[in-house]
Amino acid sequence: MTPDSLSQLLSDFLQGARAAVVVEGGAIAFDLADSKYSISGEYNKCLLHLWSSERNFVRRVLDAEVKVTTLRLQVQRMGQNHPTRLDFCRDRDRRSAATRRAARAAYEPRLRRALERNFPGWTVVRLTTSVDLENSFGPAYLRGLLRHGQRALAVVGVNDQETQSTVDGALTVGILWLEACRLAQRERRVVEGLALVVPKGMSTLTRQRMAHLHPTSAKWSLYEFDQREDAFAPVDTGDCGNLATRLIHSVDEGQARERFAASIARIQRILPQAEVVVLSPALLSFRRHGLEFAQARIAHDPRSFESTEEIAFGVGPEERILNSENEAQFADLVRLAASVRHKDGPKNHALWRMHPERWLESLVSGNIAALDGRLRPEFVYAQVPAFAAADRAMIDVLAETRDGRLAVIELKADEDIHLPLQGLDYWSRVAWHQSRGEFARFGYFPGREISQQKPLLMLVAPAFHLHPTTDTILRYLSPDLDWELLGIDEHWREEIRVVFRKKPQRTTSLAIPA
Repeated sequence: MTPDSLSQLLSDFLQGARAAVVVEGGAIAFDLADSKYSISGEYNKCLLHLWSSERNFVRRVLDAEVKVTTLRLQVQRMGQNHPTRLDFCRDRDRRSAATRRAARAAYEPRLRRALERNFPGWTVVRLTTSVDLENSFGPAYLRGLLRHGQRALAVVGVNDQETQSTVDGALTVGILWLEACRLAQRERRVVEGLALVVPKGMSTLTRQRMAHLHPTSAKWSLYEFDQREDAFAPVDTGDCGNLATRLIHSVDEGQARERFAASIARIQRILPQAEVVVLSPALLSFRRHGLEFAQARIAHDPRSFESTEEIAFGVGPEERILNSENEAQFADLVRLAASVRHKDGPKNHALWRMHPERWLESLVSGNIAALDGRLRPEFVYAQVPAFAAADRAMIDVLAETRDGRLAVIELKADEDIHLPLQGLDYWSRVAWHQSRGEFARFGYFPGREISQQKPLLMLVAPAFHLHPTTDTILRYLSPDLDWELLGIDEHWREEIRVVFRKKPQRTTSLAIPA
């Protein structure tokens, strides 16, 4: 294939694979949901550039082949002679349906034997992976019951062939299965708690989440199961260890805007309403209701070692450097975004539907008091601290109440069963940095004294898009966690309006029945 035909094949495939993962050497190197790429044909070569906040690489593409939902590339690292393979996978779980079914079927007898060995005197009641849509149970999670006289434990297990994000979802399923077992067994026996079994080396996020569950509502047990060695080991959920999180210094927005004044003026001549979001001292994002269409950044020329200011544009992971040849194309993109991305825009248009959480974030950040009059509008931060664990499809906002208490705001525009525990993830990281005094030290909320009180967790979603299991999961969170569930009007693009608000019912007893 020629460099031009390779470039065209890559562009065509990736246009329809905005959430693909990039696999190199059997491991996921990039997630296009959080990464960028560019394709160029310089020097009669097809060059693929991929980058994210964590890493950056360039590969020369030698050959390409599409296999169902995977684009398989033969690539060459710069400065090396031997080609390697690079896969773009639309499906994060790259196994066939038959392979998934076989792995799940083989897991059932292995887990049964491990449970019988490690719970002497207990009987393993039938384990199942059958789909139960009414209770939100899917085939990836093996569910069952351990029984000992009038006592019982709910059991949920995940095999080692599932993705990390599937494993991380096991606690949500475990809580719901515990609740279902208690309802089904209430006339016969007491279901004391949950035994959750995950693959070896994949328990980190689940362990951190379990540390924040209600300690008297159930007996919470976590185990790692090494299927190859047939080893079954308990995990201490009281030891959270160091969280996979980082906090960068707050950016001086005024200084960054002054540095990029020419780029800001250039774009606002086309779209005066463009949102200018400072991401770092050397990087600005230009958006329309949360939809990023361009970035201004400081680029380094490896040939001259000089730094220059450049504008890159594009919607989604692909981007192009703005120059005299594509300036008209850039202007057309900006005007298209402006004509589509507004509350009365065409709802069937791809740009209108893209990144609804970002749209919601832009409205909330611009009018934080619409959620709660206690929140101060002066300082509102998005994606701080950076999350470095599981896949996330939500937007995190950090704000402060008028009495100095941190408020963690988790936004979701669509229904998501994992909303409570994903909100808990972000809350725990904010609390971790707060306990070390890092927000003040890193320049956040300047001139304000941050309260030592633990952060408030606010979960925000359209009222009719809250998953029906949300209330159940929230009841099992620790009483030390002060949360609020806010249902907003479905027409939030027109106006952010809270239609209901729920808080923990502290008087309700969740103690394990005697």
